[in-house]
Amino acid sequence: MTILKGQGVSEGIQRGEIRFFRRKNTGMVQETAEDAALELRRLRRALDLSVRQLEETAKQTRVRIGDSAAALFEAHAMMAADEEFVRTMQALIRQGKSAEFAVRQAGERFAQLLGASDDAYLRGRAADIRDVAHRIVENLLGVWEEKNPAGQEHPVILAAEELSPSETIRLDPAGILAIAVQNGSPTSHTAILARTLGIPAVCGLGPLLNEASDGLDAWIDGETGELVIEPDEEMCAEFEKRRKGRERRSVELKSLVGKEDVTQDGQKMLVYCNISSPGDISAVLENDGRGVGLFRSEYLYLGRSDLPGEEEQFEAYREVAQAMQGRRVIVRTLDAGADKKAESLGLPPEENPALGMRAVRVCLSRPELFRTQLRALYRASAYGKISVMFPMIASVWELEECLAACRCVQEELRAEGRAFDEHLETGVMIETPAAVLIADELAARVNFFSVGTNDLTQYLLACDRQRSDLGRHWDPHHPAVLRALRMTAQAAHKAGIWVGICGELAADLSMLPEFLSMGIDELSVPAAFVLPLRAAIRSHSSKNS
Repeated sequence: MTILKGQGVSEGIQRGEIRFFRRKNTGMVQETAEDAALELRRLRRALDLSVRQLEETAKQTRVRIGDSAAALFEAHAMMAADEEFVRTMQALIRQGKSAEFAVRQAGERFAQLLGASDDAYLRGRAADIRDVAHRIVENLLGVWEEKNPAGQEHPVILAAEELSPSETIRLDPAGILAIAVQNGSPTSHTAILARTLGIPAVCGLGPLLNEASDGLDAWIDGETGELVIEPDEEMCAEFEKRRKGRERRSVELKSLVGKEDVTQDGQKMLVYCNISSPGDISAVLENDGRGVGLFRSEYLYLGRSDLPGEEEQFEAYREVAQAMQGRRVIVRTLDAGADKKAESLGLPPEENPALGMRAVRVCLSRPELFRTQLRALYRASAYGKISVMFPMIASVWELEECLAACRCVQEELRAEGRAFDEHLETGVMIETPAAVLIADELAARVNFFSVGTNDLTQYLLACDRQRSDLGRHWDPHHPAVLRALRMTAQAAHKAGIWVGICGELAADLSMLPEFLSMGIDELSVPAAFVLPLRAAIRSHSSKNS
């Protein structure tokens, strides 16, 4: 028996045969070529084909899974057509290299640059550029296949050194019990796709998971990150017990659909969901989220070279509003910049982007951009209960300018005879220390607050939220964070408005007693956390806290 411990990235317990994934070996490629003109033509054909394939994959993924997953492959298509990437490959060919060699060299060069970045988001994209380069090389060699890369005849635990997003999306979930990989990270696009596909997965299992494991029996736990190869009877009994326990827990949680979010002593708390696109709404409804507490509208701007127009945005917001059937949908206005790099905005590089041109600062500096989004939001409000929330507010004048822009849009729509919700609510994201300290002044001007604890923690503790190596310095339970939350709640309630939390801390069940004692009115969490959070709320009593 061999017990390997990695990081669980997609929940679920499964037992089955390990099938170690073997990539088609493209082998050594010829380094040099005599006819540069021919190689450049071959490269152009392979690039065009790769872009078409990725665009088609994005379309199919949008239908099959949703917009968030589709955006990944749209971004891959942009990588394949990136001018700097293409110029690097062309320059190597003009130096006498073959097209295949040039693609591999350029891909690895860009991947290493990204991997060395201080920005966690950019480090995570190194695997994406390698995936794109691999596709281009296979197209050059004429060996790319769109079919399921695993090729198994019965469901298996698919093991690999690492799976690329392109390989993961081509897997048939019916034939894959689980995924186990040597490398990878919980934030990789492959891990995100596994969660979206509902496939249990564990990453970071190390080199002891290798081709010698092929064909062996194993248990895998996507929550604890364990892979047990050739388990003994005692271990099998342990995993069976775990699986049955989680199945019982799942049944218990599903019985809470339709139940109130109220403590044993009558304190109510709304449980809303965070979403990134209309494709996420099905999960909200399936898990009985009371509303959408954070709709990240920037998905419309990312992974593209052009800006979304009013009609495109209107359709997206209307789709969500109608699907939620009268439940509140809080849309955060564009929050681009910092770790959310939108090529379409043409933002220049910054020394310290987290403190630079981002979120509401971008919107106020580009009134037409802001106006387009607000018009789409107000028009969509005629089809459901939409609220608008402004991110990264640090001054009263910023909020007043946002509200003035809303009034202008309302006047325009009235003049045009367009319907909209005359009572649309507006709110502020509390995510800067300044907003906490002037919360009383902000509360006098809006209908609600929602605390973005990720950014608030970052700015309060001077601790970069994108860095994974700061350890205990990153502490969302820090007394300063908790004091800021309490101050915000007090200011909101004094002004007669409600206050919620939409950052990662909202899903931390250990914090629920603290939130209830503060009087937090709403928590917005990923859809999968709704029922566990409801169970915790319903079992809570202030007498026991």
